[in-house]
Amino acid sequence: MTVTSTPTQVRQRVVIIGGGISGLSAAWYLQKQAKEVGIALEYTVLEQGNRWGGKVLTEHVETDEGQPFVVEAGPDSFITQKPWALQLARELGLEDQLLGTNDHKRNTYVLSKGKPVVLPDGVMLIVPTKFMPFALSPLISPLGKLRMAMDLFIPAKTDDEDETLAEFIKRRLGDEALDKIAEPLMSGIYNADADKQSIMATFPRFRALEKAHGSLTKGMLASRRNRPAPKPGAKKTSVFMSLNKGTNALIDAIVPKLKGELWLNTQVVEIKQSEDSSFAIALGDGKRLTADAVIVATPAYVAADLLGDLSSNAAKTLRQIRYVSTGTISFAFKETDIPKPLNGFGLVVPSSENKPFNAITISSTKFDHRAPQGYVLMRAFFGGSRSPQSMQLDDDALYDTIRHELRTILGIEAEPLFHRIYRWWNANPQYDIGHLDRVAAIEAALPKGLYVTGSPYRGVGMPDCVHQSQQTVEKLLANLKERQVS
Repeated sequence: MTVTSTPTQVRQRVVIIGGGISGLSAAWYLQKQAKEVGIALEYTVLEQGNRWGGKVLTEHVETDEGQPFVVEAGPDSFITQKPWALQLARELGLEDQLLGTNDHKRNTYVLSKGKPVVLPDGVMLIVPTKFMPFALSPLISPLGKLRMAMDLFIPAKTDDEDETLAEFIKRRLGDEALDKIAEPLMSGIYNADADKQSIMATFPRFRALEKAHGSLTKGMLASRRNRPAPKPGAKKTSVFMSLNKGTNALIDAIVPKLKGELWLNTQVVEIKQSEDSSFAIALGDGKRLTADAVIVATPAYVAADLLGDLSSNAAKTLRQIRYVSTGTISFAFKETDIPKPLNGFGLVVPSSENKPFNAITISSTKFDHRAPQGYVLMRAFFGGSRSPQSMQLDDDALYDTIRHELRTILGIEAEPLFHRIYRWWNANPQYDIGHLDRVAAIEAALPKGLYVTGSPYRGVGMPDCVHQSQQTVEKLLANLKERQVS
């Protein structure tokens, strides 16, 4: 009897550079999907810092009150209309820890002439979908409301050319809608400058609604009517979800489940490609790794430095993606220390108010499990394109500056139980007009087997980063499978 031996399948090696949510998600889906498509591989995740998670960071502050305060340094939640972060949480076994917002307290305030004014009920991001609350609101002047109503009659832009958020809102709804609603809400999400922010890269849905329905108002009303009814017995999910112990619980859950090599405190200094198309990765400690494929999940300017020898065109375009620095300062107060509390999730601040901060979130109102009974946890956002001067203040000056604003707006004279300051230097990519064209050019200029993914490219939120990692892994595995067959 003749025994025919089956050749051992060659194991492919992948290196992932960057240990934030994008890099860790890429590792998770690589591990999960490689087996499904029949590819044997091993992977290594390299992170320059001393912790996993990037801007996803939660601190638990213990006090004598029993329940700890849950202080978010970065994102406090993820949007469920983009389902990918929620799906990841469920895949990781976090279903029982999912936490929705307290929607019965969902009010948003806008600072107008120094005073908080509630955003009218029925305003969906920028478009009023209920007549009476909007008509009676003092937020927009009568002329401003009339100009917004003209959206029903202004001809739609039907091409696919990009424009800035400011151009789009002025064209459809007018200057006052931009100043009081769109700029603080929509630019605030991206820490962006409305005069530079790409509408096609950040809110393409609004252009799609305009094209399909002839106006934003008609489009939003149609979307509201056509929203699918929840399936019988389906568990309700809020528009925004978090986790009982904070968003860092997602990182704490994913890292132990990753079976590849995970290296912290590891700097990558160079990537080169060999004649056999494999990649050589040089590390700061002198070590070298080889890989059949590489995923770069770092800020764009870091990726540019790493890819200079591989593709000067990609590196040049990567450097065109601007970054801004942002920060948050969180405070804990007794409820009785706030004479003029906000009955809602928080306050946004238009640029025209010339304030040293951009917004306030009342974390303990937005979510349960954020502060002990009888206490309030809030955080103020500063920096970005709207208050960059606050990034230059030292901690003491920043504390005094924001405390003065809390005293003026909310009447808070008492000292907080504690405060926490977090600064994210050059950490927020700006999706300036033409952004998607730049991203397409970068991707086209990369050598085969090398991929970029994460917040600099096709979405800054946690769901966007997870989704981009999924898509990147699918492309990578398809490429490896093609090479394996050939």
